[in-house]
Amino acid sequence: MNISSIASLLLAVFVFVFGVYSATDDFMAFVDWHAALIVFGGTMAVAAISLQMDRIILMMKIFYLRVIRTYKVEYVDVMKELLLVAEKRRKGESYENIYPSIKDHFVKEGVMLLAEGYMDPEKLHEVLSVRAMTIYNRYSEDARRFKALGKFPPAMGLMGAVLGMIALLKEIGKPGAEKTIGPAMAVALVATLYGIAFANLIILPIADHLEDGAKELWIKNRLVAEGLKLIAENKNRVIMVEELNSYLLPAERVDWKSINSSSQKAA
Repeated sequence: MNISSIASLLLAVFVFVFGVYSATDDFMAFVDWHAALIVFGGTMAVAAISLQMDRIILMMKIFYLRVIRTYKVEYVDVMKELLLVAEKRRKGESYENIYPSIKDHFVKEGVMLLAEGYMDPEKLHEVLSVRAMTIYNRYSEDARRFKALGKFPPAMGLMGAVLGMIALLKEIGKPGAEKTIGPAMAVALVATLYGIAFANLIILPIADHLEDGAKELWIKNRLVAEGLKLIAENKNRVIMVEELNSYLLPAERVDWKSINSSSQKAA
């Protein structure tokens, strides 16, 4: 499980609850089932119209698989795995024997293509690059769907506030109406609070998380495509590390000496 993402979501909920609890002694003033129905029910309804129900279910699965379960991409670990493949090949081991020990799915895919032996290094790189771009586009589309979903809760909250204000204004002028204005306005604004909090504390951060994850995965897969091409060309391990470092920022790059020695031990 991705403990960091779970902790961040819990922190967002805590900030909201603490803000509500510290704002007034009457916590129940922020609880209104009419507002909840309009915001959450309305968001679900318009999302079903806009995105279709099967995609909403898919988005929930994406949230679980890529936010709750998935860890941050570790480029160094991927480079070590590629170097381990290169070292085993240098020792004469076949791709078929190397394949079962590989952990990264995209590296496995590339090694399987190498094992089949019908692609030259350039064609292999081209095929894997297209696959990497396809994965990135699909994952980015998922992030865009979450961003699109994020515009609905504030709109539903505003609608709830307007409905509440209309009901409030209809009562003005009646005997004793001045005593109900404050409480009625508070109830009307609860819907706006629900909509803003739901969008900005939950939905939009998830969209940003998915977009960042898609970019990290794209960089990792491009690195894998280049690494497998170099393996197919039987490039020197030092050259391989330095070329793969070109895909990373200076702070992320690895020293070929340390990664070389660690992969030799693993081999």
